[in-house]
Formats: sequence, C-alpha cells, structure tokens
Amino acid sequence: MIPYGKQDISAQDIDAVLQVLQSDFLTQGPQVPAFEKAVTEFTGSKFGCAVNSATSALHIACLALGLKEGDVLWTTPVTFVASSNCGLYCGASIDFVDIDPNTYNLCPDKLEQKLVQAKKVDKLPKVLVAVHLCGQPCDMQKIQLLSKHYGFKVIEDASHAIGGSYQGSKIGSCTYSDITVFSFHPVKIVTTAEGGMAVTNEIGLCEKMNLFRSHGITRDESLMNEGSYGGWYYEQIELGYNYRMTELQAALGVSQMRRLEEFVLARHTLARRYDEKLKDLPITLPFQLENTYSGLHLYVIRLQLELIGKSHRQIFDELREKGIGVNLHYIPVHTQPYYRNMGFDWGDFPEAEKYYREAISIPMFHGMTLEQQDEVVASLKDVLV
Repeated sequence: MIPYGKQDISAQDIDAVLQVLQSDFLTQGPQVPAFEKAVTEFTGSKFGCAVNSATSALHIACLALGLKEGDVLWTTPVTFVASSNCGLYCGASIDFVDIDPNTYNLCPDKLEQKLVQAKKVDKLPKVLVAVHLCGQPCDMQKIQLLSKHYGFKVIEDASHAIGGSYQGSKIGSCTYSDITVFSFHPVKIVTTAEGGMAVTNEIGLCEKMNLFRSHGITRDESLMNEGSYGGWYYEQIELGYNYRMTELQAALGVSQMRRLEEFVLARHTLARRYDEKLKDLPITLPFQLENTYSGLHLYVIRLQLELIGKSHRQIFDELREKGIGVNLHYIPVHTQPYYRNMGFDWGDFPEAEKYYREAISIPMFHGMTLEQQDEVVASLKDVLV
C-alpha cells in the first residue's frame, strides 16, 4: 500500500535521538529550547512553546488569549476536530464559517458576512482559528483587517503548513495573527513522532503558554505572588496541564528542521508532476492562492462525479483495493455526532459539505519515488476513465 503520507527519518535523525538517550536529560533539558529556537528562527517569530501535540498547542493558545466560558470561537468546518475542540476545552461555544470553494480554506467574504450579523446580536467571536488546509495559507491579510475591526484574536492552525509563506512572510511569523500552531505528527512535513508548537511575537502570550504546558507552575520570581524561599521553591499560579515535549522528540525535531526546505521542495516537485499527469482526468486539481507558497502537506483532488459515473465511495474503495492509500481530509466537523448534538446539522455549511462529497487526498510525501507516483497516476486513470 502506498500511503498518503509518511515520515522520512535519516541516519542523522537517529543519531540525534541516540545522543539524548545517552545524555543526562530525557525531559526538560536543552533540546526543547533548541527546537523552539530552530522553529522561531526559520519562521521569523520571536517566541516558541513546544508541547506534546498540536492539539495541546491549540488549547494553551486559547487559554493564553483568555478564551473562557461565555466566549465564542469560530473556525472552518473542514479541519480536524482539534481546531474546534480546543475552544470547548476552555468552556467556550463553537461556530463555523463556510469555506472558499477554490482554496478550501475559511472564506473571508463569508466571515465578513457572518461578523456583520453576529455584531447585530452581540455574538461576536473572541477567537478565530484560521486553518491552512493542505498547507495552503488562508487569506490572512483580509482576516487580520476583520479582526482589527471586530475585535477578535486570531490563531493560525498551521498544522499542515510549516515551510510555506504568505505575501512574502513565512507561515509562523505571526505577521497577521496572535499565535500560530504547528503539528509534528509523523504524516506532517516535519515530525517529532508526536508533538506540536505554538509561536508568537508577544512575550506575555508565550509566558502564559509556558505556564499552561507545565501545571501552571513557575520558578520565575517575577511571576510569583511571594518571593522565593530557596532553590527548591516554586508556585502554581495557574491551573495548567502536563503538555511538555520530551528531549527525544525535540532532538528529532531539531534534526528534521535542517531538512525542512528540502522536504517542501520535494513535495512541490511531486505536485507539479501530478498537475501535468492528471490534467486531463475528470477531477479538479489543487488551486494556489496568489502570492502564497504552500507547505503542501496534502495533495487533494476533487472528483467531477457527474462525468465519472461512479460514486465517491466506489472510487475511494477501488483505489484502496489497488494499493493506493488514499484518504479524505476531512469529514466536516459540524456533521460529527458530538457537534450535531449541539444543534449543528447537514446543510449548515454547503460548500464544506460539497467539498466532502468530492475530495480525496492522494499519496504525496518526501520519500515518494517517481515509480510510486506513476503507480498512483495509472490507478487513477484506470478507476476514473
């Protein structure tokens, strides 16, 4: 089976992890800050907070921005459930903004329309999570202008997008947002096995996130209610969590970051080849927003079902039977049973639902060979034509 995505682990990556295993620190040592530095230096952000998953990063980002019970978080319905669950963890309520049919990201025009209506009934969001689906950046300039006008905070969920850029700024620079979150799951562009990071340009937000990732405990006297009573002394000043990243994960991340641009360039090479080889099939190929550079975590095609004569499921199943590990990113969050119990339902966000009925993620990853890619193309032609 050719997977839709997989990690690429080098001898240097293995050596980096072995060095940690032979060191004095398996957790809370020098590798975590080194990884934070590698990511912030690459993205151009000022501060980083490495954690055990992107879900944890989203949670502490919301907490740092003061999201709480009675507040509202908005995001896109076409994302992994973590992008909205993070608001529920804080006691906030959730709503969604339908997608742009070209980019598959949250549509800024629909966002503006929804904000106009929300202001009339005093239900404006406190936080917007803008998800860079597949690695393609959202139109962050328009989103930032709306955030300033309507007074909400912006988190970029860039779980798919490290290595990408928007309007000349690296994703993660936080030029248009308060906090950006990355994922380092094995199928992502850079991996730490499990892991995530939140980056920001505001020291106060980073200090809060550092507290929330480690039980709300500090040894920094400037943050304490009382002065220190000795080298053993610490204070819990927030209700925090154990969201720390291990030294093993961070060392792998530092090593992987050295190849980030190589990883993304390989994905672009494969994507251009797909664009050429698939252009005559009854599918819609990925669109690229002007003045952006995608991290290209995923290559998603949309089936022109009216021209194919087969159902979405038939095509998906036939490709799987041929050993092509296709997937679907994602089932719209508002259609999940948990969210339908909140009052959401099919029909609420028609563009997201249309995307779901047509989308398939086909294999693309750094170590993919041209022979494997040709096998994917041949299977698609066999199934679709």
